[in-house]
Amino acid sequence: MPSTFENINNISQAIALALGPVFLLTGIAGMLNVMSGRLSRIIDRGRYLTEKRTDHSSTRQEDDIQNELKILERRRHFTSRAITSCTVSALLVCLVIVTLFLEAMFNVHVSWIIGYLFILAILALVIGLAFFLREVHQSSQTVRLSHTREKNN
Repeated sequence: MPSTFENINNISQAIALALGPVFLLTGIAGMLNVMSGRLSRIIDRGRYLTEKRTDHSSTRQEDDIQNELKILERRRHFTSRAITSCTVSALLVCLVIVTLFLEAMFNVHVSWIIGYLFILAILALVIGLAFFLREVHQSSQTVRLSHTREKNN
């Protein structure tokens, strides 16, 4: 059984080790904020176009609206996946922090679990960022295509 001094020393080391994952959590939270904002704008635009569709519009306008709604649905899908992956990453980072403290408090050697959890957290973050990048790419192509189409008319 470790002495009280050793236990306090272990806990202070766990706090020091947990600082890195806490900063990672802050970064993930910032990304989630950006992604949620983009998702809100996508949904708002979709609602606007859906309401506009019910107005009396020409067949060409109806086709344009339908095409844009399809693109928005694809973007919504990518953004939702990005948010889900980044949230899973944040949850795994939280588990890393909890496991660090459990190891320090109960003097149990579970560093292999910490390593696996951290690897999974980073992989989930990479997947989330890849979905986010795909949505941003899709968005920029849509704007470019709309601009090109307007120029040609």
